[in-house]
Amino acid sequence: MRIRTAAPLALAAATALAGSLLASAPASAASHQGGLHLGKIQYDSPGKDTRTNTSLNAEYVDIHNNGKAKLQLKGYKLKDDTGYTYTFPSFTVAAGKTVRVHTGKGKNSGTHVYWNRGSYVWNNTGDKARLIKPSGTLRDSCSWGKGNGVKVCH
Repeated sequence: MRIRTAAPLALAAATALAGSLLASAPASAASHQGGLHLGKIQYDSPGKDTRTNTSLNAEYVDIHNNGKAKLQLKGYKLKDDTGYTYTFPSFTVAAGKTVRVHTGKGKNSGTHVYWNRGSYVWNNTGDKARLIKPSGTLRDSCSWGKGNGVKVCH
């Protein structure tokens, strides 16, 4: 008789536990609810680090707007662990679109902006990218250790 009463209790406990785990799964599975976030980071430009403008521009950070409205990025900052900082000029990223921030020199367009640096920003052995709102509030961050040169955030 104990076995019969214990089995339904065990089954009820297991069902309750499974239900609570399933109920919490969608919240943790959604990496982004919407808005602006860091995407792919090419922290080690392919090939040898030659400091040519081509090599510098192959080091970049993608910032994606997965919200439903365009966003003005003027005053947003992209920062590394050392303190190197890129501050966005007046720049709008459309809903569902990405802007790529290149380390080297170039002419800004609707999807590419240039830091205009003559040396690399992102450390190949580990670093952390931070996207900071004009108010100073952290919007997103992404870190990595030594790896294959590419980090896909979130």
